[in-house]
Amino acid sequence: MNLTQLIGSLIRREVSGRYRGSALGLLWSLLNPLLMLAVYTFVFGVVMKSRWTMPDHQSAAHSTGEFAVILFCGLIVFQFFMEVVSLAPGLIVGNANYVKKIVFQILPVVSAGAALFHVAVSLLVLLVFAYFVFGHIPPTVILAPVVLAPLVLLVIGIAWVLASIGVYFRDMSQIVSPMVTATLFLSPVFFQRTSLPDWLQPWLSLNPLAIPVESFRNVVLFGVEPNWTALGSYSIVAVVVAFIGYQFFQKTRRGFADVL
Repeated sequence: MNLTQLIGSLIRREVSGRYRGSALGLLWSLLNPLLMLAVYTFVFGVVMKSRWTMPDHQSAAHSTGEFAVILFCGLIVFQFFMEVVSLAPGLIVGNANYVKKIVFQILPVVSAGAALFHVAVSLLVLLVFAYFVFGHIPPTVILAPVVLAPLVLLVIGIAWVLASIGVYFRDMSQIVSPMVTATLFLSPVFFQRTSLPDWLQPWLSLNPLAIPVESFRNVVLFGVEPNWTALGSYSIVAVVVAFIGYQFFQKTRRGFADVL
């Protein structure tokens, strides 16, 4: 079995194992984002009456259904980020049997692969909702994997670092959780970049979710090509983070067996 086949096998086992024994099984991969969508739509769309100015629209007047679809699109990206980053500190500790095997460095890749499965399921649901709400699915949707690829690379790099630190510092997961929540509410999932003061808008790009969320929403819902310059810069940063993360993991892995 080559490395690609091994990763694929581990991803399938990770996905199936997560729902093993539950009554609804894989259906939870669909129900969880829908339940989150319902809560956030009620809070932000109904109670707080948040609105969104879509491309080619002069005002932010739209239905709650349209807002729900726009919100769901951003939440898909966040769910991927949250799933991988939140689990990263416990990856090595929870899979100590792999520590003496050469393949255990692929665990963050497997975690990202399992999270991408949930992204695929949520995206199919999103496209169905988008078709009924907006009346069409833009052809730019084929660019969705392109705009998500840099985020996947970035998140794997972060996961390598967090997984390494989590072996030596078990409180890391407690630190990561509030940071992930802060990343959500400081990202353009619930608000538009243009709603911020002009001087603050460029700083939003420092949030690792900002450019992927905006790009994903543009190509999947609005039929607008992403900002290629911003996405290119983000991709360079993602490659650097992934490289540093892998090197950090390789340097620290030598002491895993002693600690575990």
